[in-house]
Amino acid sequence: MTNSPILLIGGAGHVGRWTARSLRSVHPAVPLLIGGRDRARAEQAAAELHAESVAIDDTAADLGLGDRPVSAIATLFTDQRLTALRLAQARGVPHLSISPGIIELGPEVAAYMHRPQAAPVVLGTEWMVGGTTVSTLAFARAFSRIDDIAIGALLDEQDAYGPAAEADLERQTRTMPVALVRQGGAYVWRSGDDLTTSFRAVDGTEMAASAFSPNDVLGLATATGAPNVRFSLAVGVSSSRRRGEPLSTEIIIELTGTDHAGRPLRRRHAIIHPAGQMPLTGLGTALLLERLLGLDGQAPTPPGLYFPYQLIEPDTYFKRLTQVGGQVMELDASSPSPGGEGGR
Repeated sequence: MTNSPILLIGGAGHVGRWTARSLRSVHPAVPLLIGGRDRARAEQAAAELHAESVAIDDTAADLGLGDRPVSAIATLFTDQRLTALRLAQARGVPHLSISPGIIELGPEVAAYMHRPQAAPVVLGTEWMVGGTTVSTLAFARAFSRIDDIAIGALLDEQDAYGPAAEADLERQTRTMPVALVRQGGAYVWRSGDDLTTSFRAVDGTEMAASAFSPNDVLGLATATGAPNVRFSLAVGVSSSRRRGEPLSTEIIIELTGTDHAGRPLRRRHAIIHPAGQMPLTGLGTALLLERLLGLDGQAPTPPGLYFPYQLIEPDTYFKRLTQVGGQVMELDASSPSPGGEGGR
């Protein structure tokens, strides 16, 4: 157990609170430091989470920490100055960010390349911070070859994002008018009308969606070699709410290829949480911090540049997912979502 606290920058928000709860559910004594630009809000959250608080100044090289030690830094909003990453490298502690979009990776990658041995750096902007990629790669074990990966993410329009998450979603869907897909083995940027797509929700409803490109597209294409990888995002009514129940968040994962006997295979799964997206985002963030620091009983993660799926073990993810109220479902795969293999 580390004696220095984990610094959660933006820890007073929804993701920070769920991250703290997920960490404390398994490691009740782990010290946490809730950092925020709003001192009063950080103090209130820290009191509720039985943690300490600190006012963050992202224009200061030390973030306003002075000599105060930390064991890891998680940045839960967009840090355009990269102050937190540079501080983590200077102190040799892990850094995790969950906000920069796929076309915003350059500054973090450049910072790592200049100091590759300083600290582990995690590019955490995968959907639900690894929830999609870790699950997809687990389901991919049934295949000898994967030809097509189609991810559909459904956010309920009544889901509470929080201001930081809402700003990230706004930036990545509206002010970045392109989306990366892998199509026929090539990486292609879609824009304009080509962004329009759709997928079937858990209850079979066809959802109007837009092509979206979190880091999942890069990671899954690279990890599996699949020539067709696409991610679609829909904001609307979740399947549970259509049944008259509370909202939920849904991740639909469709895989098409060949099984280990050489036969055609199609699988369709869903990852669901009845409290929306934030519990899954917090879970992924917590699991990464545990792995980075060796809180799981293994050696701490060495310096390197990582995606979440490279650090989170699938069996551990599914176990913890169940513990926080999430669910894995196998769905009818008799017909694919609109667009088909390699399509929109």
